[in-house]
Amino acid sequence: MNRCLLGWLAGWAVALGAAAADAVRGDLLDGSVLRCRVNTVTDGLAAQLAAARSTNVLAGLVLDLRFAGGPDAPAAGGSFFATNRIPLVILVNGQTTGAATALAIRLRAAGRGLVIGSPEAMPRPDIAVTVSADTEKQLQADPYLTVSNAPAGAGGRPAVAVTNDWLAFVDHTSEAELVRKRVKDGEDDRDPAATPRTPAPPVIQDPALRRAVDLLKALASLQPPRA
Repeated sequence: MNRCLLGWLAGWAVALGAAAADAVRGDLLDGSVLRCRVNTVTDGLAAQLAAARSTNVLAGLVLDLRFAGGPDAPAAGGSFFATNRIPLVILVNGQTTGAATALAIRLRAAGRGLVIGSPEAMPRPDIAVTVSADTEKQLQADPYLTVSNAPAGAGGRPAVAVTNDWLAFVDHTSEAELVRKRVKDGEDDRDPAATPRTPAPPVIQDPALRRAVDLLKALASLQPPRA
């Protein structure tokens, strides 16, 4: 076997290993929700999901199947959800195809999870979210990214400054500030030590993912505390 062929095989093996490792990417969001971003649904999905799940103390799991595909293997990934009864939200869009679509349909039919996604997605989402494919691709890669969703005007700039930035609507008041306000209002005559303001946590800007995280955290808050 010549050196060129050996070099090609070695490079192919490295690329294959990297692709397998990157098939499912796990992100812990808001400290309690695991988002598993799936690129390709294969027979190894159950093991990949198990590896991505780093903790048992979770509010829920977001299975992100947007832009995902895979060979027609309807059984792929089913064993993981048969043994893990964690609350589930499934994200889909118009570019969810093949085995990814089959998995979403099967999980939804079994009552295992709620589906959130674009109106044209299959299965039809329980909660529809309309986002352009290009914007959704950016937000899937970086859910904290602030992007303009206004049409371009003169010079290529947005005609109206409209973004997906939700920071203006989030209350970031620290506990120290609340204590100082009570003192000022005469509710407490103690002089609390000055405490630096806690930096505001990042806000998820991806609308579909934001809805999924909020839903799972709301459901978790309704459950009795675990021992």
